[in-house]
Amino acid sequence: MKVVLQNLTKKFPSRDKKDRRDVVAVSDFTFEIPDGKLIGLLGPSGCGKSTTLNLLSGLQTPTSGKIFFGDDDVTNLPAENRGVGLVFQNYALYPHLTVQQNIMFPLQNLKGEAKLTKAQMEEKALEAAKLVQIDGLMSRKPSELSGGQQQRVAIARALVKMPRVLLLDEPLSNLDARLRLQTREEIRRIQRETQITTIFVTHDQEEAMSISDLIVVMKEGVIHQIGKPQDVYDSPVNLFVATFLGTPPINVFHGKVEGGKVYIGSEAIGSVSGVEDQPVHVAIRPEGFVLDEKGPLTCDLDEVEVMGRDITVVSKHPDSQNVEIRSIISADNKVDLSTGKVHFSVKNHKVFLFRKDTEERIYTDLV
Repeated sequence: MKVVLQNLTKKFPSRDKKDRRDVVAVSDFTFEIPDGKLIGLLGPSGCGKSTTLNLLSGLQTPTSGKIFFGDDDVTNLPAENRGVGLVFQNYALYPHLTVQQNIMFPLQNLKGEAKLTKAQMEEKALEAAKLVQIDGLMSRKPSELSGGQQQRVAIARALVKMPRVLLLDEPLSNLDARLRLQTREEIRRIQRETQITTIFVTHDQEEAMSISDLIVVMKEGVIHQIGKPQDVYDSPVNLFVATFLGTPPINVFHGKVEGGKVYIGSEAIGSVSGVEDQPVHVAIRPEGFVLDEKGPLTCDLDEVEVMGRDITVVSKHPDSQNVEIRSIISADNKVDLSTGKVHFSVKNHKVFLFRKDTEERIYTDLV
């Protein structure tokens, strides 16, 4: 099911007595979600991603704009008639019902030609349970399940009616790290098997990048970039996107372009063409540093963290905007701790320049 959002805007009345302007949660959101794809809505808290999901589900009504499921305008259609499956952050299971009864619950409200017999409902509930691999737990109550099992029940309940669109609102945030990794892989498997168009809301960029076909990076209700996860990581359009994506985060320096060279402090780390002299933000991905005794970038060495196959060099620089610089290099390298200094050259494709005033990307190749 293709989903189209046209100029979608949601405003809430201000509660600030001194400033009565409306709060814009989602601003002019326009995007076409391809049929059968998994889309990650990504951004910090308060960016409008959950509001967007609520507008898609019908739990909230847009201030302006349109929502289409296929060719159907569902903008003003009640939530129960949209054919969506919604999985909440807190699972929202009925504690007094068994797993089977929780999964069957949406089927019990079907009416008319869609109404099912008890045997049909049980069959569909079992199919959904098998899809999320909890068919052996059908007689248990939610209190007898782990967090990951409860999440699977919530997903099965959302899938049992085979919705046109599946909506997931931060479904992994209550799970521990190992279970979160396992469950996100399961969500991706289920989505591929069912081919249901899925929108996945998260503030965790690693989650979004690992399972999404496309990610939508948002801030303060505005779309900043849409693209394949790796493409967005490799080519951020502005400083916000560059700093939001990546673990450890990208290292940002106060720099300048002068005479065709890019400077951090007094050291020229490379050359560019077609860029006028100006102050800039110089951003370097952690994996963009190369340990090099003759390298142009000199930093004050703090410590070396051995991570197995990689080494993280932690250092400082007077022009760094980060508290510390984290550089990921191969464990084959040997770092001399005695000097208190570390020298780097950089991988040109891992360095980005951004305008000092607008923080927009300066598209140029560093050489």
